Amino acid sequence: MIPQIPIDATNNFLKLRNKLIGLTGKAITDFNMIENNDRVLVCMSGGKDSYSLLMFLLALKERAPIHFDIIAMNLDQKQPGFPADVLPNFLKNLGVEHLIVTEDTYSIVKEKIPSGKTTCSLCSRLRRGIIYRTAKELNINKIALGHHRDDIVETLFLNMFFGSKLKAMPPKLISNDSKNIIIRPLAYCSEKEISSYASRMNFPIIPCNLCGSQENLQRKKIKGMLMEWEKEQPGRINNIYRAISNIELSHLGDRRLYDFENLNQSNKEENDDLLFTEDLIRNLNTGLNNIASFAENIAS
Repeated sequence: MIPQIPIDATNNFLKLRNKLIGLTGKAITDFNMIENNDRVLVCMSGGKDSYSLLMFLLALKERAPIHFDIIAMNLDQKQPGFPADVLPNFLKNLGVEHLIVTEDTYSIVKEKIPSGKTTCSLCSRLRRGIIYRTAKELNINKIALGHHRDDIVETLFLNMFFGSKLKAMPPKLISNDSKNIIIRPLAYCSEKEISSYASRMNFPIIPCNLCGSQENLQRKKIKGMLMEWEKEQPGRINNIYRAISNIELSHLGDRRLYDFENLNQSNKEENDDLLFTEDLIRNLNTGLNNIASFAENIAS
């Protein structure tokens, strides 16, 4: 059995682990991600985030007042050089229920995407379809992904800069076919602290570049921009993340969500009624205005 805590763990490591488990538990509670008798499919890529997610969920399962099952899944996409024995051995030694699904999506992607182009988008769609199918076969009702706080913030800026949308990765969502609930329990955890934890745990990391695809350069640029901001003003990434859930619709410009057309001075009661959508998502502060200012500075 693989221990959840290294034998020679330091106090600093234990504090970090407890912090990350606490943040994971808080996200699960805040968004009601896991309920009694849920069957949770943990998607394992072989990267630091999915390893950490699995370990945190196992720790929470031991102390949770509810019962839920954890099933770890890895998708072997037949990428050249993929170490097919790494995850099965790790999961077996960990003693967790798991399965390895083998699908040759690599050949499909290489056939469809021109050489030198980023294959991540098509690969992701194919992978998602296989995960959904597997979830249905196993009677899974929650699919857990390893996206963390920094992933969510990066996605927000990618959608702003390249998609003209204020849209990120929600901690919990329902799939387009309404048959799967996706959860991201690491939504409150920073990439830096996950990296420190994973490094100390010495997980057998599988690289994500086996397919030979170019890295998503746009995401790489966004990540670099955010890291520079974090150096200049520590805590800025966390502030941006908090702004995602502190929205004032009346201070944005989406006419579908706020009735600007009928806003007037003559009838305060009618004006107050216009705020019903805003109240549903907590009328707190103008954090998104700060994001808009950041975006203008970068664009200039």
